[in-house]
Amino acid sequence: MVEDIVGCKWSLTVLALVRRGVNRPGAMEHAVPGLSAKVLNERLRKLQRFEILEKRSYPEIPPRVEYHLTEFGRRFTAILDSIDELEREFQERLARRN
Repeated sequence: MVEDIVGCKWSLTVLALVRRGVNRPGAMEHAVPGLSAKVLNERLRKLQRFEILEKRSYPEIPPRVEYHLTEFGRRFTAILDSIDELEREFQERLARRN
């Protein structure tokens, strides 16, 4: 699961969007150049399958769909944040050596 998500730039991009409050698929698609509806929908389905995101449908006209992090998704993204912090520390170490 981790390799499937972390190894996919679009999955990480979608997670970053949801964390910033971009929850609707149309807004996600418009927020990222090069992100097609097909790829976005594939990534949203994958993130739902791994129970990182949940889909909320609202009975409105026109219908509205939003995606939100699950509790598991919040824990998963906290791990990603820790990895980012390690990356920053490593880069700082490299910079001090040079």
